[in-house]
Amino acid sequence: MRSRSERRQARRLALRAAFPHTIPVLTGFLFLGVAYGVLMSSKGYGPVWSTLMSAIGFGGSMQFVAISLLTAAFDPAQAFFLSCMVNARHLFYGLSMLEKYRGLGPARIPLVYTLCDETFSLVSTVEPPPGVDRKYFYLSISLLDYAYWVGATALGGVLGHLLPFDFTGLDFALTALFVVLFLEQWKKPENRPAGVIGVCAAAVSVVIFGGDNMVLPAMALIVAALLLGRDKLCR
Repeated sequence: MRSRSERRQARRLALRAAFPHTIPVLTGFLFLGVAYGVLMSSKGYGPVWSTLMSAIGFGGSMQFVAISLLTAAFDPAQAFFLSCMVNARHLFYGLSMLEKYRGLGPARIPLVYTLCDETFSLVSTVEPPPGVDRKYFYLSISLLDYAYWVGATALGGVLGHLLPFDFTGLDFALTALFVVLFLEQWKKPENRPAGVIGVCAAAVSVVIFGGDNMVLPAMALIVAALLLGRDKLCR
């Protein structure tokens, strides 16, 4: 059992090791979160509401979709099924993280709650450096990304409430962020076959199902391909 000072030192060491990996997420979340806060403000929801939505809901793309739900007649069934469709990919994220988060005790609760696309991309590929506690390293990545998003939406809410800015096109920051994360993973040769599978599955799903309905089929194709080829991919 480590003392309190040893645990504090381990957390600081993990935070310093995790922060550089989260800089791309910070950059993307800063622009996208500000855009979300401004958009919420333009619909009549002040900084408090945008901050609470991010802190409690923490749904990223679903939060943008929820703006239209908040400004239209409330339909619980539609909101439920739309949320399930938009966030269904998290089922695959969660399943793939079972082994990675095994043995981390109560820390799994905040790790699961703060798991998002960007955090999954980092945690699934980055390993803690030697001498860095695994639990605190993953927690640092997850909580840093969470803080970036909540802080950026709060900033956007304040700016949108006080100053008239035109943030047209800022939603492209999300696409740019995923491109950067994909390129970071592509640098490792062992990750390239999975990357090719993902790109091909997405392309096939877009052609067959269209851009609005491609997420679930693409995820299903990716999982099936990874399961069928797991022996070769794990070599």
